[in-house]
Amino acid sequence: MAARTGCILNTAEIGSITQATSKDWLRILETLGIVFFLHPHSNNTLKRTIKASKLYFYDTGLVSYLTKWSSPGTLESGAMNGAILENYVVSEIIKSYHNAGKEPFIYYYRDKDTKEIDVILERDGQLSPIEIKKTASPSKQLVRVFSVLDKGIMKRGNGGVLCMYDDLLPLDKDNFIVPIWLI
Repeated sequence: MAARTGCILNTAEIGSITQATSKDWLRILETLGIVFFLHPHSNNTLKRTIKASKLYFYDTGLVSYLTKWSSPGTLESGAMNGAILENYVVSEIIKSYHNAGKEPFIYYYRDKDTKEIDVILERDGQLSPIEIKKTASPSKQLVRVFSVLDKGIMKRGNGGVLCMYDDLLPLDKDNFIVPIWLI
């Protein structure tokens, strides 16, 4: 499971156990507060969306341990570095809401054309899209996919690219560059 963090969950791909057993074990992990699922954002006007949830761990250190990606160098440049960074960001956002006693309305978006938005926060009738990238120089191209939310019923609010940049800066009139250390 740890090797699938940040991925769309497909219980049929999990080892040599049945799908029913996989689902039972995932329910146990979720009940124990070890994993959580990020559900897809969709509405009637966004018909091509993927319906499966994405799997995340609350503890990124546990993911690193279980996948044996435990050295800083491996975590920084290994094949799973993007997934582990995404897991860290999503879990910290969720924990921030929980620590404030609030329910997070947080989703992801992916459609059959592979357009993807890592995180969508719903608040006050608006959707705020977030892209998570392990880069120190994000480009405006990273936020182009945010326009798919304009087809929906809810208004699109400000978006952001969470990345390795040092300072909070506007990327354009609707989106910001947000350093990961701010979460």
